[in-house]
Amino acid sequence: MKNILIHGTDLSISRIGLGTVKFGRNQGVHYPQGFALPDDQTILNLLAMAEDLGINLLDTAPAYGTSEERLGNLLKHQREKWVIATKTGEEFVDGKSQFDFSPSATRKSIERSLKRLRTDYLDIVLVHSNGEDRKIIEETGIFSILNDLKKSGAIRAFGMSTKTLDGGMLAVEQSDIVMVTHNLIHTIEQPVIAHAHKHHKTILIKKAFASGHLQKLPENDPIAATMNFIFQEPGVGSIIVGTLNATHLQQNVAAAEKALQCKSS
Repeated sequence: MKNILIHGTDLSISRIGLGTVKFGRNQGVHYPQGFALPDDQTILNLLAMAEDLGINLLDTAPAYGTSEERLGNLLKHQREKWVIATKTGEEFVDGKSQFDFSPSATRKSIERSLKRLRTDYLDIVLVHSNGEDRKIIEETGIFSILNDLKKSGAIRAFGMSTKTLDGGMLAVEQSDIVMVTHNLIHTIEQPVIAHAHKHHKTILIKKAFASGHLQKLPENDPIAATMNFIFQEPGVGSIIVGTLNATHLQQNVAAAEKALQCKSS
């Protein structure tokens, strides 16, 4: 897989990114089966395999429990190998999500992520939306704060993980990167992908496999069908895959490579 460049930056990201919510949180998630948090060696092995497969994009968030801290500890000698995307706006406290998009909370969140990840810069920061995308963008000034942090060098690119069509369209126009849900059974946000392509912005895909509910996807080979379906959209930059299973990661990358080869031929 050839990497793709985030427009307006020197950040080059792999077409598959590794989601890390399962590194640090197993409460209040919507996967079909429960799971135990992995030990450090399991994570190191998965990261090593991801690197061997050509993956350089890691997706984390303050709301992912101890994910940021664990990545910071485990990547302290290999930070330069990875493009790390984290988020701001959502916390997961005592089993519940809490949201704060104020300037003070945003700056505090960024400072904390820098410390947790043991780095002096964050590659990508996405606003972790509560579903009120447009209100967040238009009324909180959060993109202005993130743009100031970008100018200072604390972050290299910013955007939003959106939940609505109109919010996604607006985020495309006012930020560098937008993360949307797009899969075989959820296509309502496809216009955001097209809009991003038109404006040379980067799209990250979340919930490509319906949060692990493959039985909901109407295909005999849902992995291959999903990769073919998503990568047929020219605006898609990278698909975030959240897994602790090395075999599943290999299968996802192989399916992505095949889909991209078919698209280019």
